[in-house]
Amino acid sequence: MNYQAVKSIYVSEMMRAIRTITQSLISPVLSTSLYFVVFGTAIGSRMDAIDGVEYGLFIVPGLIMLSVLAQSISNASFGIYFPKFIGSIYEIHTAPISAIEILIGYVGAAASKSMFIGIVTLITANLFVPLHIEHPIAMFSFLILTCVGFSLFGFIIGLWAKNFEQLSLIPLLVITPLVFLGGSFYSISMLPPFWQNVSFFNPVVYLVSGFRWSFFGVGDMPISTSLIAIAIFIGICAAIITWTFRTGYKIKE
Repeated sequence: MNYQAVKSIYVSEMMRAIRTITQSLISPVLSTSLYFVVFGTAIGSRMDAIDGVEYGLFIVPGLIMLSVLAQSISNASFGIYFPKFIGSIYEIHTAPISAIEILIGYVGAAASKSMFIGIVTLITANLFVPLHIEHPIAMFSFLILTCVGFSLFGFIIGLWAKNFEQLSLIPLLVITPLVFLGGSFYSISMLPPFWQNVSFFNPVVYLVSGFRWSFFGVGDMPISTSLIAIAIFIGICAAIITWTFRTGYKIKE
């Protein structure tokens, strides 16, 4: 393992994030505050508790997932797309560094940045509602797995994209609807039977359910099912990236 190469990529990506630290902080804090004002206060005050959890508390895991998924995909996709855009990807690809080392550097940095945003969102949420996390180890484990999993997915998008429009296409048309339809602000048990069955095909449902379980001990899916779902998702993303580097698809074009 070429640790120096991994460190160089990781530090370079983290320094890019530090240069925009103000934007990185203001955006999640502002968006979380607005969600709590609209959903937690205006709507939540008119809603009954869900699974024994007050609505203002119930939406916290969904808000964190919303921020983490968006940041993981954005950071990882832009991180690998920018070297493609300026042509430095060829220097990285021909350097004495393996695909796994490139992956660890870029995905590790993207996951670290989204993990930071998740913690900032959690702290912001705690200013609005009194949070008590029943399973803190499970919570951080789910947060790490989600950051890594969707950073891998963002890495795939960055390799696939040919321009900045395509770079934002998947998050806009696919990820955002999946998050909002994934039980972030409600329990899928509240849906009609048909839409409950449709929700089983949404991977975000399993992530939000497992994450919510770590907070309150309740979820739409068994915790084991959520863990299996994210493990499969990570495995599929890793397999696609491995094939991409072996074939040079979208890299050597």
